[in-house]
Amino acid sequence: MLENVIEFFKNLPAKVCTVCGKEIEEQHECYGNKCDDCNIL
Repeated sequence: MLENVIEFFKNLPAKVCTVCGKEIEEQHECYGNKCDDCNIL
């Protein structure tokens, strides 16, 4: 069963910034939805 959970997180698609559309370089299961550049604004 633990393998299923690990596979689930491994297979999540890359997150994309909701402002500029750039791929976010962080863990895909994080709650943030803005890249570092847009987060400063």
